[in-house]
Order: sequence, then C-alpha cells, then structure tokens
Amino acid sequence: MIDKQKLVKIVGTGMVSDREEDLEKYSSDISFVNRVRPAYVVKPGTAGEVQKLIDLANATKTPLVPVSSGAPHFKGDTVPGNGGSIIVDLSGMKKVEFVDRARRVAMVEPGVTFEELIPLCTKEGLRLNMPLLPRKSKSVTGSILEREPVLMPGYQWDMSDPLACAGLYFGNGEEFRTGQAAGPGTLKDQWKVGAVQKAPYGPGTASLHRLIQGAQGTMGIVTWMSIRCEVLPKMQEPFFSASHDLDQLLDLMSWLIRLRMVTECFILNNTNLAAIFATDMEDYQRIKETLPPYILFYNIAGYDYFPEDRIAAYIKDIAVMNQRIGLDTGKSAGLISADGLLKKIQKPCDEPYWKLCLKGASQDIFFLTIYDHMERQIAAMKEMSEEIGYSPTDLGLYIQPIVQGTGYHCEFNLFYDPYSYTESDRVKDLSNMATKSLMNMGAFFSRPYGDEANWIFNRDAATTDALRRIKKIFDPNHVMNPGKVCF
Repeated sequence: MIDKQKLVKIVGTGMVSDREEDLEKYSSDISFVNRVRPAYVVKPGTAGEVQKLIDLANATKTPLVPVSSGAPHFKGDTVPGNGGSIIVDLSGMKKVEFVDRARRVAMVEPGVTFEELIPLCTKEGLRLNMPLLPRKSKSVTGSILEREPVLMPGYQWDMSDPLACAGLYFGNGEEFRTGQAAGPGTLKDQWKVGAVQKAPYGPGTASLHRLIQGAQGTMGIVTWMSIRCEVLPKMQEPFFSASHDLDQLLDLMSWLIRLRMVTECFILNNTNLAAIFATDMEDYQRIKETLPPYILFYNIAGYDYFPEDRIAAYIKDIAVMNQRIGLDTGKSAGLISADGLLKKIQKPCDEPYWKLCLKGASQDIFFLTIYDHMERQIAAMKEMSEEIGYSPTDLGLYIQPIVQGTGYHCEFNLFYDPYSYTESDRVKDLSNMATKSLMNMGAFFSRPYGDEANWIFNRDAATTDALRRIKKIFDPNHVMNPGKVCF
C-alpha cells in the first residue's frame, strides 16, 4: 500500500485521512454496489496537487476515485471498485473564477455546489440551467459531468450543455483544456484579450469534452469548468396542466418547447410531486390523495423588455392549445401551487433530500427515449412492478424533455426502506428486470451505473472495444476509478 507520508507531502497535513469513520463514509452509498473500503481519503486544494496525486498513483499503480459532491451518494460511482484505492475528495476546491453577465458564462472549481453558485449568478442577473432539485451538497461540475437532465430544454442545444470548457488531468498525468480554452495561450492570456471559455468544441475538430462526460471519473480529474448560464427573468408565471391521460400532456409539452414558449418544463406523477412537498409519510398520503395521476409543470418568463406583454401573449396562445388538446391549465394541482413548485426547483432541495424523506432510500431507473416509445415503456414498467410485488402506485415518474424537446429523459424512482431486506431485494430485482426489459423496448441507457453497466456495454461490443482503446491512451495504467463503466 502507498506510503501515507507521500500523500501528506503533496496535499499537506490534515488533508489525508485513514481514520475508520472517514473511510467508512466512502465505502458504500445508497445503491446496490458492493461495499469496498478505500485506503485513504485525500483532499487536494489545487490543480497542481491533483496532478501530483495522479503521477504518484501511476508510479505506485494505486487506484484513484474522484469525488466532488458531498453525501449522500446514490449511484455507486464513488464507491471504490478495487481495494487499496484512494478517494480524491475535490469538495474543498471552491474557487469561483468569474461570473460573466455579458457572455452568460461562469467558471468554477469542482467543489462549488449549486447552493454556493446560485446566489453569485443571481447577483449578476444570471441563472443556471440546473437539474431537478439537486441536493445541497451536489457539485455543479459533478452534475454536468454526469449529464444530469436540465429543467430548461429550450436552452439546451446539445447533450453536453450547459458544459462549456473544462480543465483536467488525464489518467496519464497530462494536463488538458477542452474547447475554446485549449488556446492559443493560457487562460490568463485569453482573458487579457477579452476572451472567455464558452465554446465547448475543439481543439480542432475534436470534441474531447464528450470523453469526460458520463465517464464516472475513469478518464481523468476535472479541476475547473466553465458553464453556460441564462439571463434571469424579470417576471415569471408558472402553471400546471393535469390529466389522467399522459399522452395529452406529452402532446402539450411538445408544442410548448417546439414553439419556445416556456423555460422550465417537465412532467411528474402524483407520487413524485407529493414526495417533493411531503414532510413525512402521513403528509405524503394526504397530499397525494388530492393530485391527479400526471402533472405537467411549465413556466413562462418575461425578460428586460415588455415582460408583461410577453407573458400575457404566451398565456393567451397556450390557452388555445389547451382547448385544442382538451386540457385545463391552473395555478394549482390539489394541495400544491405552481408558484410553490417554482420556488423549490430554482434552488437546491431542502433537507431532508426529497428522495429519502419517505422511506430512507431510492433506486432510480433512468434512460433516454422518444415520444413514440414512452407510453409503452411506462406501461411495461408498471406491469413489471406488479409482477415483482412493488405497488405501481408507489412508482415515482419524472419525464424531462431534453435538447429542444428532441428526446426525453424518463426516470422511475423506487422508494424503499434500506433496513428491510425484503424491500431492498424486491427493488433490486425490479431494477435488474426493468433495465433488461426496457433496453429491449428502445430505452437508451446513456449513463449506466453499477452492475447494469456491464449488461448495457456488453450489448455493444464495438463501442466497448473503442472505449477500452481510448482508456489505454489516456489512462494506460488504469488508475482512474477502475471497475466502473466498462473498465
């Protein structure tokens, strides 16, 4: 095992821990990934320290597991795949280099959370295109690297958005900058001539930012990232459309995004909407009883020029669309107000985290799909739930259009008691069954985790072989989070 003093020499005293309680925190998470305890937890403070850690790992063949978000973790990607691994905890790297209103971009280190960055963006008249209710400890960089779906699909032009550029060290120890940041000159040289690192493509014809997204830290460690931001509205008017017929809501949502009428836009079922607002199980049941099966939420924004007129015109046009489809729009659904949901989703989730407040744990099954397949996939998921003994009415559902509405992120949330072996086994069996069945129905698992990753990559031998060849180039000694993805 690697000498602790060599780590201390790199990051300093107090930044390396082998205490039992610290190692235990990183040995497991809220997933079904096997428990593996790391050898050390190391907390670098600079990019230079990260590079030295990678060089030491290569010299000693020691696995590194990068972690930027705080607990709780859900997907198993931060649990070591091998014994003797070192957790590289980046949560202390919290520098915000800039928030640029004119170019609508911000640059941050990996330890910056949504809770820390949102106020800085608001001060400059900007906001983040963020995922649904990230936990307070969630790293902005970590979320974007995982390609978590964002709430405003009209501002998402590519699957990589809102990633702009990134600085990283690959597993071979080499420094690299993606996109516009690649050059010419250093970052400071570029700033001196008024450039900011906003365009993600390059250097040249390459798009190497795609190599690090969804890689679960198996290619390298990102030490900074620039993020595309959006203008903060002057006025906002959120609404609900609810129905027993999911197809009606999907039809309306498609038109809202296609005509660029709304900002935030997504569908929740009554299970998830009640869970977001509930404080305990009794409160959850009380709220859920008042809600229709499916609820479409959308927000209309007005900006600097004539915000009232803009919102009024869209409200009028959407009313015509609702009438054609046969839907009603309102400011509330059951006991939940649209304004209340808007306030929640434009900031991180309050404690306790909404996926944990019902039973203590949640297993998420998520994939990309298209309009034509979705209803059949949802119906199949309900049938499998019933077959396995998990009540279909307890399934959480979240549908998020992505990339201008050209596709959909479909997510099922399976709430369960982690201390009940019966419930845990039932949910694990359902997750395994559903993943395999949904793949056969056109579901695309673009960022698989845990055991499911093996089944998914094994279905595409050519892609898996290409990824392994790339891995040999950028991480020849396989020190970066071995055992994850298809490695």
